[in-house]
Amino acid sequence: MAASVTPPRGMRDILPADKARREAVLARIRRVYTAHGFDEIETPVVEDTARLFSGLGGDNEKLAYAVMKRGLTMDDLAAAASPLDLADLGLRFDLTVPLARFYASNRGVLPGVFRSIQIAPVWRAERPQKGRYRQFVQCDIDIIGEPGISAEVELITATAAALDALGIPGSSIRINDRRLLTAWLSAFAVPEALQPKALITLDKLDKIGLEAVIAELTELGVADAAGLMGWIDLDADADAAWGMLDRAPGDAAAAVADLRQLRAALPGVALRFDPLLVRGMGYYTGPIFEVAHPDLGYSLGGGGRYDGMIGRFLGTDVPATGFSLGFERLIDLVDLGDDAVVDAVALVHDADTDLGALMALKSALVAGGARVRLLRRPKNLKAALDQLAADGYQRFALVGPEAPADAGSLDWRRLDSAS
Repeated sequence: MAASVTPPRGMRDILPADKARREAVLARIRRVYTAHGFDEIETPVVEDTARLFSGLGGDNEKLAYAVMKRGLTMDDLAAAASPLDLADLGLRFDLTVPLARFYASNRGVLPGVFRSIQIAPVWRAERPQKGRYRQFVQCDIDIIGEPGISAEVELITATAAALDALGIPGSSIRINDRRLLTAWLSAFAVPEALQPKALITLDKLDKIGLEAVIAELTELGVADAAGLMGWIDLDADADAAWGMLDRAPGDAAAAVADLRQLRAALPGVALRFDPLLVRGMGYYTGPIFEVAHPDLGYSLGGGGRYDGMIGRFLGTDVPATGFSLGFERLIDLVDLGDDAVVDAVALVHDADTDLGALMALKSALVAGGARVRLLRRPKNLKAALDQLAADGYQRFALVGPEAPADAGSLDWRRLDSAS
């Protein structure tokens, strides 16, 4: 029996037409981020397990792929107390942990406030489903070294501009603050040790409903779960939701001030306060945000402030905040329009066509801005022309043994009308 030739589950082969489309969308995102003053970097696909499995990645750490150490013996395997004892590296599960390590390694040659772009694949051992893969591309922008809310304003502005450039209407940005969530839980006497699990439960509201959330919080040990949830106006519209900040606990004053300043600084952005936005990563310390779309049951991206992470590597805390777009989730929403139109032509030549003359024709067409494919004339010309059309080519010319010296003398035919 022949071996399977399909890619690993949750991973995909990208065909030429799809790859071209993906690169065109990525180029549009890069143009926007670069115009907003961000610089692109690249980091290795693997990091040390001590960094990846440090407890900051939340549930995503459980989904990380570990890379087995080299030269292990059967005795090493038998002596291992856990699978991680056998690994020294792991595939990155996001781009934030690698960025923190990158900054700690290269801070001496970076500006005081560093604005980075990272666009690259990450890996998680997810259960594959629509919109969720085990290998996928993230598009991240981060600002390191700026402690004030101006960094979040820049990130949200650039992200909104990227969504605008991609022609994705109707999206909005949900926003909250981890400090507000912590103050809210503390105000209702939720012990600090229970707070991480309580936040996970709160994050389930849209999936399991209010009564189930209250029951789960009570089971966790939250004494006044109903009172805790009563702080939230679940029926509030986008404007009324901001009014909930008036009832925020006193300990959340700094968070409330930052959220209000964000709203005032971004009047052109559809910004919605969501008191139940949690974000799963354990490293968030301040404002957090997600991109929502009315036609989708999942976010198109998210991020937040993570002031404590770089200090883990550097020994000195450095303020940092970032925003990530989930490329695989937004690619199908993009209509490239005229950006996808390239003058793609084919020279269908005989086997005995003079190669020097043929290459001269191709070089002249390429110099004129065309994309040119050479195709030796097959027996089944129609099938070959159909394939050219499927690959995005618009026209072709037949080139005989005596190739013309001038590309302008070629008899061009439209592929959509070829017989």
